Amino acid sequence: MSLRQWARDLGLGVRFAFSGGREGWIRAVLTAVGVGLGVAVLLLTTAVPAALEVRHDREQARLDWPFGDKQPTKADDTLLITNVDTTFRDKDVRGRLVEPEGTRAPLPPGLSRFPAEGDMVVSPALKKLLAADGSALLRERLPYRVVGTIGESGLVGSRELAFYSGASGLAPHVNGGGVTRLKEFGNPDPEPSDEQTDPVLLLLILVVIVVLLMPVAVFIAAAVRFGGERRDRRLAALRLIGSDGRMTRRIAAGEAMAGALLGLVLGTVFFLVGRQVAGSVEVMGISVWPSYLDPSPALAALVALAVPTAAVLVTLFALRGVVIEPLGVVRTAKPARRRLWWRLLLPLGGVAMLYPMIGQGHANGDFNQYLVSGGVVLILVGITALLPWLVETVVARLGSGGVAWQLAVRRLQLSSGTAARMVNGIAVAVAGAIALQMLFAGVDSEYTKATGKDVTRAQMQVDVPDGAPLAPTAQKFADTKAVRKVTALWEGYLGDTSWKTEEGPNQLAQLTVGDCSALREVAKLPTCKDGDVFLLDGDEYSGDGPKLNQPGRKLYLERSTPEGSKETFWTVPAGVTQAHSTKGLTDYERGGFLMTPSALPKAAAELVTGEIYLSIDESVPDAYEYARNTAFQVDPLARPMNWSATQQDVKFTSIRTGLLVGAAAVLALIGASLLVSQLEQLRERRKLLSSLVAFGTRRRTLGLSVLWQTAIPIVLGLLLASLVGISLGAVLLRMTDTPVGVDWASVLAMTGVGAAVVLVVTLLSLPPLVRLLRPDGLRTE
Repeated sequence: MSLRQWARDLGLGVRFAFSGGREGWIRAVLTAVGVGLGVAVLLLTTAVPAALEVRHDREQARLDWPFGDKQPTKADDTLLITNVDTTFRDKDVRGRLVEPEGTRAPLPPGLSRFPAEGDMVVSPALKKLLAADGSALLRERLPYRVVGTIGESGLVGSRELAFYSGASGLAPHVNGGGVTRLKEFGNPDPEPSDEQTDPVLLLLILVVIVVLLMPVAVFIAAAVRFGGERRDRRLAALRLIGSDGRMTRRIAAGEAMAGALLGLVLGTVFFLVGRQVAGSVEVMGISVWPSYLDPSPALAALVALAVPTAAVLVTLFALRGVVIEPLGVVRTAKPARRRLWWRLLLPLGGVAMLYPMIGQGHANGDFNQYLVSGGVVLILVGITALLPWLVETVVARLGSGGVAWQLAVRRLQLSSGTAARMVNGIAVAVAGAIALQMLFAGVDSEYTKATGKDVTRAQMQVDVPDGAPLAPTAQKFADTKAVRKVTALWEGYLGDTSWKTEEGPNQLAQLTVGDCSALREVAKLPTCKDGDVFLLDGDEYSGDGPKLNQPGRKLYLERSTPEGSKETFWTVPAGVTQAHSTKGLTDYERGGFLMTPSALPKAAAELVTGEIYLSIDESVPDAYEYARNTAFQVDPLARPMNWSATQQDVKFTSIRTGLLVGAAAVLALIGASLLVSQLEQLRERRKLLSSLVAFGTRRRTLGLSVLWQTAIPIVLGLLLASLVGISLGAVLLRMTDTPVGVDWASVLAMTGVGAAVVLVVTLLSLPPLVRLLRPDGLRTE
């Protein structure tokens, strides 16, 4: 058969698709919508690498710390900048105070000029948030005048909350105070990183990509088969006027290709609309600018070529067992029973591809990406092969019931393949999600570490700038709404000789200052009153405290400043009380000396660094916001931090977040595609449903029958998805050398999400169903 003949027959099919009257156009549009939704997601997927690269480049371009051995000296082209990030109701706000030291100071990306002291330039999202009615506490914390907005080049996402505020007097905090002096933003000499990505993290990335893309491919394959029954009747008419069987199948493939080509156009439109919408939404804390979502030309061309090709191949494959004759299509007779053996070869082949990597874990190099991708694809594709057999086998054995049940079962017995195609996508998505959740849950402990912070005693920590007065600072937090307890500790190090000597101290002892209540958080004290001094024993790091505990000995305390170092001394008094060190709020045992405030020399109060630990009454709305506002009042450079019992690896968290964002997009595709498929099925049965109504069948009975026709395949699909997902998850866990365990909560959650999507789609399809249940649906042209 020549290529010319193929092209002629496919072209004839395209003409039939668009010149077949109203029915032809409806069929083509439905196919195009289904394909277009999948194409839009594929285009979005091809744009993700570019979007991530642009986000990374924007983040690198605004890096605001000096690269090199030391900071530059003050000059006409230097800028002072400090981090004043904050959080408002679980939303991170990126903040910077800036002070140009000359006319040629570097401007931050996205700014056209420096804000004056007391002014700030904000991101569009922060400007909107500050103007909202419920943001009074944030406005109190950022009492600056808004004089402009940050440009797109200075933000990594459209919904990012960020600001730059003008400041003065930052120079004294350059060394050790969190203030940086720089001549330019970004890394002037970027070097490739030698860091190797963890093999298990690479495995997670591979599996996430495959799991998110497989449902899209399944839906596109199902969409090109819309209108199959009506198409078969037209194909019989073509045989009647003289076309042979092969030519008829090629014409049918041309019709499917026409819908796919129209789907490419609609998919491009959906993508462009979605790209604009993406600029106004935030998913799991991630937002992008529309310009980020620019598909790679090569990948976009691959999508444009692959979708029509897949439409042709899927149609030819679907018609392989259909005998099209001039007087009808043999499919209307009782079909032959589906065979199971070859359907099992797909998942077994997938397991065989993954088996060589069982037990590889972290220590044996990267996982083979081709074997991983191919194995996971085969296992998930196996669902699409097994589900039609499962539906056919089960519905063939379903017994009698009510009228609605019998109508539904009989319909499924006659067209179990059509019912299975509707469910394939959701089943593949649920199976992949279950496997990924098992994998994430299994390796979670490897990437989650305990912070050592005792969140039962404190939930927040504030680093107080050097020199802040001890008692007044602690009292401000004690007077703050929703703060139940304040533990204020000031810290430093005592040396046996002056810090200004060339050698410096030979022996050091830790110094901790606080009231009796605070000191009891870090040690067992026999008695305590203001003015007492204690020497700790039993500390985790012994230090030289006992060696320096000689009455009358001078110990030196020092702190560096831009103007030079400040130093004072403290004389060890007689009768220092012994105390036993215990695990403190931050899970380590202190050593050296404990001192109550009045025992600390006045000159030394400016040389210790304050740490304040807060116990928060979380039942109070915005409890943490009050504490953050107090920290700002104490000093704009104070850094409040929320505590958590555990800390997760950043890359692991990013992969999980990416999965959730992608899953949200795929779920939207699943819902939209299922709705289109459901409407197409109802349109196919319009005359049948109208005939039953005309003969007196109750609408309620027909409505229930349609619901049963949806529910039975969905239940079977979700059961199969759960079995395959658990099996795939177990294989992946064995590959990472992790004990196999089933996270039943996640399994039920993923299954429930799939069922919920189907339920929503079914409810949305009820209004069209009611309109179809009318006798006038028998009217024809």
